[in-house]
Amino acid sequence: MKHSVLKPADRVETAAVVATLTNQTCDQPENIRPWGHYEQLAIGPRFQVKSIVVIPGGKLSLQSHYHRSEHWIVVEGSAIVTKGSSSKLLTENEAIYIAVGEVHRLENPGKVPMRLIEVQTGAYFGEDDILRYDDDYGRS
Repeated sequence: MKHSVLKPADRVETAAVVATLTNQTCDQPENIRPWGHYEQLAIGPRFQVKSIVVIPGGKLSLQSHYHRSEHWIVVEGSAIVTKGSSSKLLTENEAIYIAVGEVHRLENPGKVPMRLIEVQTGAYFGEDDILRYDDDYGRS
């Protein structure tokens, strides 16, 4: 897969970046999960960009992270985002910010796959930086 590289000097609108990343395709997802899959699109010293697809009815664990924050932009379908004790429905072209340490969950209430672009910022992006509080798939 070929990745586009954006330089800090480039003044690109968020919508243009999302459109570029969304139009990239992958024959086989890199990381399949019970709720769907994700694909790493770009990585740098203090950021990582992923495309995340959640199947209808699928949901990620209720979780938090010690070392990263996340910006989510829904590009296809709709998502229910839980932050702390409140939940919010997001539809295409809506975004939300998840701060470091904030308890959160993502789920797809729709009948079609939901895709979002996730921009992580921080010092560490490993999958072991997930503290799970609740998980429908029995992961700890």
